[in-house]
Amino acid sequence: MHETPTELADLQVLLDTSLSRSTSHLRSIVDESRTLTAEQLVEVLTGMCVLSLATVTAGGEPRISAVDGHFLHGKWYFGTAPTAAKARHLAARPAASAAHVRGEDLGVFTHGHVEILNPRGGEPADDWPELLAYLQSFYGGDAFDWSEEVVYYRLNPHWMTVYAPDVTTLVDRR
Repeated sequence: MHETPTELADLQVLLDTSLSRSTSHLRSIVDESRTLTAEQLVEVLTGMCVLSLATVTAGGEPRISAVDGHFLHGKWYFGTAPTAAKARHLAARPAASAAHVRGEDLGVFTHGHVEILNPRGGEPADDWPELLAYLQSFYGGDAFDWSEEVVYYRLNPHWMTVYAPDVTTLVDRR
């Protein structure tokens, strides 16, 4: 777990607020008996989690692709090649949505805006060294030319909800 007590509290507020602002249809599916607390969520989302990432083209058309997601400090982090279409989309239009789904056992749905953590030719985010150390320990220090071949993003969520009908199935499968 990489979250501080403050980050866990902020995540719980986000989860509660997002669900309370959701449609009645969504609340009929996701309620207190079929969701996770912030603390449970960070225990379940460890390591790499495949995200379906939605971006928007210049023409306003949606595009979806898969990325390696890492849930750290109560937010999603993901990378791609600087030449990828999604990198162009996010540079021009930083709004994004992401979903991490594990069959019928777990769905984590997030809407927000991304920030680039290691811009080519620019100043990296203050926490980039910590994230880079984590990523290099996960993928290997020589997996990429970390300054040229990959760009990393943080998805700062303004809405997030979790569907999990039985937390014991998630804990048992970790």
